[in-house]
Amino acid sequence: MCQESYACSGTDEAVFECDECCSLQCLRCEEELHRQERLRNHERIRLKPGHIPYCDPCKGPNGHLPGVRQRAAVRCQTCKINLCLECQKRTHSGGNKRRHPVTVYHVTKIQELLEEEEMDEDTKRKKMTEKVVSFLLVDENEEIQVTNEEDFIRKLDCKPDQHLKVVSIFGNTGDGKSHTLNHTFFYGREVFKTSPAQESCTVGVWAAYDPVHKVAVIDTEGLLGATVNISQRTRLLLKVLAISDLVIYRTHADRLHNDLFKFLGDASEAYLKHFTKELKATTARCGLDVPLSTLGPAVIIFHETVHTQLLGSDHPSEVPEKLIQDRFRKLGRFPEAFSSIHYKGTRTYNPPTDFSGLRRALEQQLENNTTRSPRHPGVIFKALKALSDRFSGDIPDDQMAHSSFFPDEYFTCSCLCLSCGAGCKNSMNHGKEGVPHEAKSRCSYSHQYDNRVYTCKACYERGKEVSVVPKTSASTDSPWMGLAKYAWSGYVIECPNCGVVYRSRQYWFGNQDPVDTVVRTEIVHVWPGTDGFLKDNNNAAQRLLDGMNFMAQSVSELSLGPTKAVTSWLTDQIAPAYWRPNSQILNCNKCATSFKDNDTKHHCRACGEGFCDSCSSKTRPVPERGWGPAPVRVCDNCYEARNVQLDVTEAQADDEGGTLIARKVGEAVQNTLGAVVTAIDIPLGLVKDAARPAYWVPDHEILHCHNCRKEFSIKLSKHHCRACGQGFCDECSHDRRAVPSRGWDHPVRVCFNCNKKPGDL
Repeated sequence: MCQESYACSGTDEAVFECDECCSLQCLRCEEELHRQERLRNHERIRLKPGHIPYCDPCKGPNGHLPGVRQRAAVRCQTCKINLCLECQKRTHSGGNKRRHPVTVYHVTKIQELLEEEEMDEDTKRKKMTEKVVSFLLVDENEEIQVTNEEDFIRKLDCKPDQHLKVVSIFGNTGDGKSHTLNHTFFYGREVFKTSPAQESCTVGVWAAYDPVHKVAVIDTEGLLGATVNISQRTRLLLKVLAISDLVIYRTHADRLHNDLFKFLGDASEAYLKHFTKELKATTARCGLDVPLSTLGPAVIIFHETVHTQLLGSDHPSEVPEKLIQDRFRKLGRFPEAFSSIHYKGTRTYNPPTDFSGLRRALEQQLENNTTRSPRHPGVIFKALKALSDRFSGDIPDDQMAHSSFFPDEYFTCSCLCLSCGAGCKNSMNHGKEGVPHEAKSRCSYSHQYDNRVYTCKACYERGKEVSVVPKTSASTDSPWMGLAKYAWSGYVIECPNCGVVYRSRQYWFGNQDPVDTVVRTEIVHVWPGTDGFLKDNNNAAQRLLDGMNFMAQSVSELSLGPTKAVTSWLTDQIAPAYWRPNSQILNCNKCATSFKDNDTKHHCRACGEGFCDSCSSKTRPVPERGWGPAPVRVCDNCYEARNVQLDVTEAQADDEGGTLIARKVGEAVQNTLGAVVTAIDIPLGLVKDAARPAYWVPDHEILHCHNCRKEFSIKLSKHHCRACGQGFCDECSHDRRAVPSRGWDHPVRVCFNCNKKPGDL
C-alpha cells in the first residue's frame, strides 16, 4: 500500500519506490509529490510483485547497493522509515520509539527469487550452504552410524539420483582440518565443529553435503592424537580414503615432515594390497562402469607456512610435484595407488589463512572426470559398508606394528596356526565367503594335533591332489557287507578317482604300510576350531551297535501299540477299585500334560488319580488305603495333605483287600525285572564307550545339548553327530547325510550346523 498518503488516503496500491523519499508511493502520490521543483530529480523505480523496500538506515553514500543493504522487515509509521531487523533492534529497542506503530513486511517466495536474481554469484553460493549440517558417519569403534542407503541420503540432504564425488581431509591433530573444510566449502560457517581446547574436537568420521560443488565432504580424526584404540582408528582412515575421489592432506608446518610421506606411501601400499580386490567386487555389485585402475583418489597436499618459503620457491625451474616425488623416492615409499598428487601452498603473514588457492585447485580437480566419475550417494554408502564389513574386528596388541601406518595386521585374519604359530594371510572375515585359512609358510608336525593328511599317490602323479582317509568300509559296500569285509580284510583307504587302493589285512602276511605304497603324507596347518586330521575313523563297532539299535528300535516301535494296550489292560485288572482306569487317563491330573504312547502313567496310592512322574515322585505311608506302614508313591497334593485322614469305611477296606494283594504282587515282579534291566544297562554303557569313535565326545562329558543347551535326562536321549562328534538332542540332530571324511559313506545322523556346510562333510 501507499506509504505517503499525500494525494490518497493510504489505501491505494503502491506502484513506485522513491529511494530519496524513503517510501512506497501510489501513482497519484508519486505524480503530485514529484511535480515540486525540489523533488523532481528523485530517483524512482517501478515495483515488481511482492516488492519489499531496502532498509533506510543501511543506505550507503552511493545509494542502495544490492547484496550490501538488507531488505526491510518493518516500517515505522511514526518515523516514516523502513527498518531491517538489526536496525530496528538498534534504533527502536529503547525509549519512546519502542511504542511506535510498525507495519511488518512478509517475505514471499517471489521476493526470495527476486532477491536471488539481484545477488552476485558469491552471495548465491553462501545462501545455498546456509542450511548445511554435518552428521556422524562412522564412530571411533568403526561402526557405521547410518542404517541404510535411504538414511544416508536423508542425512546428506541430497537427491537420490544426484551424482556426486567424495572429498575427504587428513592430517595431524590440531592442524585445522575442520577449519579448512568450513572455509573452503562453506564460506566460514561452522559446519564441522572446531574448538580451541587441547582435546580433539573431531572423533570418528563426520560428513556433510556441499550443494555448490555437489560433493560429499568428509572430516576425519587427526593423526598423532591421544586415542586409545589407535590401530582401529588408523584403519578407519584408509576406509575413508578408499571411497574418496579427492583427498586433502592438510599440514600446518614450516617444512614438510616425513610423517606425511610415510602416511601416503603406506596408505598407497595397503590400498593396492588389501582394498583393490574388495573395491572391484563392490564395483561389480553396484554396477559401476569404472576401470579398476581409476579407483585410486587424487591427493592435494595443502601446505600452510608462516616463517618459511613454500615448496619450490627456491627452485623456480622445478615444479613442486617433482620435488614431492623425489621425497617419496628417498624414503622408499611409492604412492602408486593415487591417480595424481598435487601441491598447493599458502604463506600466512597475517591471519586469516587464504583458502582461495585451495578452493580453485579443488574445483579444477572436481571438474576432471577422466580418472574418477561422480556416482550416486547409494553407491558411496555400499562401498563404505562393504569395506567396513570386510575389515572389522579387534586388532591384538601383540600384532600391532609401529614401523608402518597401515601394517598387514590391520587388514588380515588374526588366526594363528596352533602347531607352528604361522598367521593366516587372507583378509579379515574371509570365512563368511567360505574361503579357508591359508599361510605363507609350511607347517611342522605336532603329535598333539596329529596334523597329517593322506593324499592319493597315483592322483598326485597325474597332477591332482586328492585327500583320502582310512575308514571301515568302501563307499560301494552296504553297511552289513562292509562290516563283514572289515572283519575279514581290515580297514580300507578309498580314493574318489581310483577306488579302494588299500586294505590293511588284504593278505595273510606281508601287508605293507600305506605310506610306503599308495599314499603321500602331508603336514598341514591346524587352525582354531578345526579337529585333528588322521584321528581314528574306525567306526566298525559303532556301526554294529547302530545296526542292532536300529533293529531293536524298529521292533520296539512296531510292538509299542499292542504291548501298551495289553499292559494297560493287565494293570487295570489288578488295580484297586479306587484307581482311575488307564484308559481314562489322558492327561496328568496336576500339570495337565498329555500322555504320549510311550509315556508311563503313575497312580497316586492315596487318591487313585493318574499323574506323570514329576508330579508323583514323593512317597509316604498310606495305611488308610491298606498299603501298610511302608512308604508308597503319592501325588504332590496328597503328600502335602498327609495329616488329613481319609474317611474310609470298613466295607471299602474289605473290598480292596483282594485287589491290593494282586497289585502288590505285580509291583514286586516289576521291581525285580527293573533291577535286572539296570544291571544290564551298566555293562551296556561300557560297551558303547568302548565302541565310540575317537573323535566322539564321551557320554559322561555330555551334560546338555550342544545346540539348544537342553540338559539331558532319562527322557531326553543323547545323540552324537557323525561329523563333529558333539552331543545333541534328537530335535537338533534329526538330519541324515553322508560323512565320507569320517568313514560314513551312507546317510547318518548329523547336527543342524554340520548339515548347513556346503560340499562333502
